[in-house]
Amino acid sequence: MKQFVKISYLIMAVLLGSIGCQTDSQSKKALLTMSDKKDIKAPVAKKVAKEMTIHNDTRIDDYFWMRLSDEQKNKPEAEQDEQTKDVISYLNEENAYREEMLSHTKDFQGKLFDEIVGRIKQTDMSVPYKDNGYYYITRYEEGKEYPIHARKKANLEAAEEIMLDVNQLAEGFSYYAVGARSVSPNNKILAYGVDTLSRRIYTIKFKNLETGEMYADEIPGTTSSVAWANDNKTVFYTQKDPTTLRSHKIFRHVLGTDTADDVEVFHESDDTYSTFAYRSKSGDYIFIGSYSTLANEYRYLKTDEPMGQFKLIQKRPKAGVKLEYSVEHYGDKFYILTNHEAENFKVVAAPVDKPSLENWEDIIAHRPDVLVEDMELFKDYLVTNERINGITELRIIPWNGEGEHYIQFEEDAHSTSASVNRDFDSEVLRFSYNSMTTPSSVFDYNMKTKVMDLKKQSEVVSDTFKPENYASERVFATAKDGTKIPISIVYRKGMKRNGDNPLLLYAYGSYGYSMDPYFSSTRLSLLDRGVVYAIAHIRGGSDMGRQWYENGKMFKKMNTFTDFIDCADYLIAEEYTNKEKLFAMGGSAGGLLMGAVINMRPELFRGVIAAVPFVDVISTMLDESIPLTTGEFNEWGNPKIKEQYDYIIQYSPYDQVKEQAYPNLLVTTGLHDSQVQYWEPAKWVAKLREYNKGDNTILMYTNMETGHGGASGRFERYKETAMEYAFIFDLLGINEG
Repeated sequence: MKQFVKISYLIMAVLLGSIGCQTDSQSKKALLTMSDKKDIKAPVAKKVAKEMTIHNDTRIDDYFWMRLSDEQKNKPEAEQDEQTKDVISYLNEENAYREEMLSHTKDFQGKLFDEIVGRIKQTDMSVPYKDNGYYYITRYEEGKEYPIHARKKANLEAAEEIMLDVNQLAEGFSYYAVGARSVSPNNKILAYGVDTLSRRIYTIKFKNLETGEMYADEIPGTTSSVAWANDNKTVFYTQKDPTTLRSHKIFRHVLGTDTADDVEVFHESDDTYSTFAYRSKSGDYIFIGSYSTLANEYRYLKTDEPMGQFKLIQKRPKAGVKLEYSVEHYGDKFYILTNHEAENFKVVAAPVDKPSLENWEDIIAHRPDVLVEDMELFKDYLVTNERINGITELRIIPWNGEGEHYIQFEEDAHSTSASVNRDFDSEVLRFSYNSMTTPSSVFDYNMKTKVMDLKKQSEVVSDTFKPENYASERVFATAKDGTKIPISIVYRKGMKRNGDNPLLLYAYGSYGYSMDPYFSSTRLSLLDRGVVYAIAHIRGGSDMGRQWYENGKMFKKMNTFTDFIDCADYLIAEEYTNKEKLFAMGGSAGGLLMGAVINMRPELFRGVIAAVPFVDVISTMLDESIPLTTGEFNEWGNPKIKEQYDYIIQYSPYDQVKEQAYPNLLVTTGLHDSQVQYWEPAKWVAKLREYNKGDNTILMYTNMETGHGGASGRFERYKETAMEYAFIFDLLGINEG
């Protein structure tokens, strides 16, 4: 018995055959669009009603059956149960339908892919950075998907030592990712993490950099990073819970011993927290950090005493109380970035022997109009990354109190941050910089002489790309409550504000993550075809300070969605675009944003791309066995609490699907996604099809081999980008050129 209606390949053959008979000319082929394929039947998922009741409210989930366990997904086809076969078959049907609906864009997708990849310098190299006597380099070779990690001793003229050629390591794997890499203090041993499942669960391996031999030690189920002790044989690593994937334990491993004998040195038993370990920049301490949405807690241990006991810096507050902080070390003090009595954060110092809160002394006081995002310690300088009026700036503070200043940039709207700065004694700050018209750049800045040296600007391999051909703007939309919401806009010069431009509006708006105005060579494929690109800096991020985040989470989450809608309305009112040419895009929590706004204002957008979207909020947040759930109660709310349930269900995209005409939609996901499980978008698409009263096209793409981050190769991921762009262009009637 068939579980859902399959695509009629006979109808498709007849339809496509008749199209092929009409004309062979390129001009006529270009006229074919998705709207010409309305006769092709979309998959219809079977319905198996599942009742879920809480707070005297009963929800019916007809597509709950799509949820598979990891064990089910990973079984060979011959060993799959009926449910697994049904789910995999349905996902494959959706892939086949999407492929057929976009088949007329296949050549155009290939052209877009070649165009995007063609702008990337094939043989490329990172700017070398110095660490403990070596210069470290990541480079790429023409035609190869993966990086080569290498180093040179003492100077850049020295012979290259290849530490890892990931191209060789990845042979035979459909997915292969190297995570964190860390070299022992004596420079002889490399520890690195490997993920071959795309679930961000890494196995740590060790390589002798002198002989090239691999150690027998392998540590599975980790976050990939290690913190080395000074004995060059002891490492501390973080283990993940195999079910929830929460980073919950820190272990100590000694090279040459059985990993089964590793000692647990810390267990984060509170399931709303996760944990990690790292080595201080000074090399004197190993820190264990615990973090939740609202608070942190740190412990420390001397790197010379790996068998010792970790000591507490400042204990976490009681549940529901905010106290975030992060720690670095210099001399006889710990330097701490914290929001203690400082909503926008401040920097304090505390004695190493008495580091608790009552001994914290302000180094940089709190300022209500400046968000301190990060800090970097040097022997003679403190550097802070600050956000002022929504724009990131770098502040140089000499320890001697003389010559404090900000680095000056010519462009008003830009993005900058400290880069890799491992040399504690250096007076040179390495930082990254870009804007919506300036490619990503790496600078060395002498903090003493104020001389700036451009080390590298990402090369856009193109005969036609010139930064001066593009323009950017920063405008402000007025939200429904009167708040001014920044929008960053970029377009090719010559654009006329006549209301007739296609425009792609992007946003994220969660977790306090700011979405800075940044450069993208990929985006040029849109701009050069007349598409305007805009980023809405909506509440839920920290774009305009910490309060921006606080006003876009929990019981104020609706601001995130209404801000985005208000930005879209503004762009139409100001004649940047119109409803027939306005597109929206967001991924992960930004995919939740897409789901919410198309329920609220479906007529506002011609097309929407929702990448790995978090759309089944209520069900996910009720299930503590799902990765990330418990740690995010203070972001979304805990629906086991009625008041929070009642608020979440107002916007949860899956629960708010209703009978109305939805815009054209392309949804992407990965079967092995550990952050937003594939069944969320799969269920959502099925329900949208059931309730959609319009005739717009709803498509879904499931990468059957990857997870949240997509393909692991350097270029392979752009095939999905080319498909997304082709989806937009098809709706605009552009299928070539």
